[in-house]
Amino acid sequence: MADHGPKTNISLAGTFASSAFAACFAEICTIPLDTAKVRLQLQKKAVAGDGVALPKYRGLLGTVGTIAREEGMSALWKGIVPGLHRQCLFGGLRIGMYEPVKAFYVGKDHVGDVPLSKKILAALTTGGLAITIANPTDLVKVRLQSEGKLPPGVPRRYSGSLNAYSTIVRQEGVGALWTGLGPNVARNAIINAAELASYDQVKQTILKIPGFKDNVLTHLLAGLGAGFFAVCIGSPVDVVKSRMMGDSTYKNTLDCFVKTLKNDGPLAFYKGFIPNFGRLGSWNVIMFLTLEQAKKFVQRIESS
Repeated sequence: MADHGPKTNISLAGTFASSAFAACFAEICTIPLDTAKVRLQLQKKAVAGDGVALPKYRGLLGTVGTIAREEGMSALWKGIVPGLHRQCLFGGLRIGMYEPVKAFYVGKDHVGDVPLSKKILAALTTGGLAITIANPTDLVKVRLQSEGKLPPGVPRRYSGSLNAYSTIVRQEGVGALWTGLGPNVARNAIINAAELASYDQVKQTILKIPGFKDNVLTHLLAGLGAGFFAVCIGSPVDVVKSRMMGDSTYKNTLDCFVKTLKNDGPLAFYKGFIPNFGRLGSWNVIMFLTLEQAKKFVQRIESS
């Protein structure tokens, strides 16, 4: 049987395992930046009449510093348990299913480079499907991350991630676990398309440049490109999603979008652009570098 290169000669289970592992590893490395990003996005403008209230969190590293100083280093890894639940499910499904879904869209007789439109379509499909399954993990992660330093005597809403799942179901009903599903599906389908399709496309383009091989440098450059595209395209939906999940006063996605635009101006949708790129850029680089190595490792095991 002809060998079709590293993409096709690895089993579906192997692809899922590699993807879930790479996504979890990237999550552990970058969750402090994600916690800082959620806090920055949920920070609203100071209301006139408060005197000159300075924002509590300023900048990505400033926010990381403030959280570590006020709440201890461990607060930066708040939400890591549901974060890993999410990456196992969501990362494994969206990344692991991308190649098979892409192959399905182009048809089994396709020869040559896959058109960009088909890559985008495949990534939109796997991103939307995966987050529909993983939404509860995302909700719990945001709820745990958004809880800052509490005044003495005020108990925490949730003692941990499992307690958060059960408390939300008990107090708000099972459906509440899918709060923010609309913007979350939009965000993750779009970001998945921006990440996976651009990684695929950037890598394909780099490999056509003389002297470039399918190695760590190529994976690094393609990963950075993927992170940048993902933030440019996904930032507005990301802000809406964080605000809806962290604050239950919004009626729906449109209501949140309109209120944010009216109260905070259009730039609010790119609030935390630098932390978002710091987070997604580094996340993508770590994830894709780990993924390429994990797939090689699984391939060696499967072929031995």
